[in-house]
Amino acid sequence: MSLSQKDELEQFTARSYNFPPEIRTQLSDGHAKFLSTWDPSKTIQPGAKLPSFTMTDATGHEVTSASLLSKGPLLLTFYRGEWCPFCNIAIRHLQQHLSEFSARGVTLVAVSPELPNQNLSTAEKHALQFPVLTDLHNALARKLGIVYDQSGAKDLHASFGIDLSERNGDGSWEVPIPASLLVDRDGVVRNTAIDPDYKVRLDPKTALEWIDAMQK
Repeated sequence: MSLSQKDELEQFTARSYNFPPEIRTQLSDGHAKFLSTWDPSKTIQPGAKLPSFTMTDATGHEVTSASLLSKGPLLLTFYRGEWCPFCNIAIRHLQQHLSEFSARGVTLVAVSPELPNQNLSTAEKHALQFPVLTDLHNALARKLGIVYDQSGAKDLHASFGIDLSERNGDGSWEVPIPASLLVDRDGVVRNTAIDPDYKVRLDPKTALEWIDAMQK
């Protein structure tokens, strides 16, 4: 029997306790610093209109919010990048429930600041059958109030061989707070799950419950 998303996330979190003390300290200090200034009221709220966007998918084709909404409601999930194991767990579980989203007429879309060639690697590695879009320079994430500056973790990332400036095509070292938005066909945000704790992710079953409630 396969593990639930919650169990997988908890297992990886437990493994991270084996990281060297200096790495654990850097992670916790950086997160605490962010939480001290983060204001959730400034993030996108249910009832707001989703800002329009044009992004590039993993194969280099432009995709607009209008073209996606013309097909029906959207579930947008923002992830930090393929380098993030928590993100990989979350998108893999979304893929496992893709048929259930499709059966409800909802288009699942993953959004990352990583360049298309990086997103193509993500899509292929995890056999994703839904669009993976590049939010270049976190343009949409910034409008939604979900951008996190990880520049304080450059040395930590380097120790793992991670170069966000190369993966994202800029030197900002910014990533989105992991977030999921359910958007109705009129472009109105109906539900949000925005948690500054990168170890916490929306369960796909909860997203399906959102959709069922919206369609009643």
